[in-house]
Amino acid sequence: MESSVLMLLNKISFTPLNLGRKRAAPAAWPRTGRRASAHPISQKMYVPGFGEKSPEAKAAINIHDFFTYIAVRIVLAQLESYNTEAHQELMEFVDRTSLNDGDKFCADLMRESPRHKTLAMRILEVRSSYCKEDFEWDNMQRLAAQLVDESNKKLMREYLLETSDIEKGK
Repeated sequence: MESSVLMLLNKISFTPLNLGRKRAAPAAWPRTGRRASAHPISQKMYVPGFGEKSPEAKAAINIHDFFTYIAVRIVLAQLESYNTEAHQELMEFVDRTSLNDGDKFCADLMRESPRHKTLAMRILEVRSSYCKEDFEWDNMQRLAAQLVDESNKKLMREYLLETSDIEKGK
């Protein structure tokens, strides 16, 4: 019995179904009294609570800061082998400065000293290059979707086992 339930859960798809239904506009949207627009109604989900930025814009900001972190790691690895003094200076700066805001980190690094300005310029160059040439965007999308699907299945499987008599052998 347990294996049949788990097999069923493995076959469940978590991709959204497009059943051809049009979503009703939220009550807060004003009614214009016009008939259907020439523009098709978007089938995308409305995501409340993001103010002026979309979830994609917020994700882009996070990825932007992540690219700064990656660029710092790359530059540190490069410096470790051929310029130990610059490596040490950058490590000391990283230890005392947050990398949560990539642009603030680079701005502060530029203003630290002329040597640090050179390091900041290198980080900016690596960040741009990595984003445009090396980061595998399609792979990230595939992995994120896979992670969501696997996580959903795992959580539902755990809940099913927790709330049913399957685990108890009944």
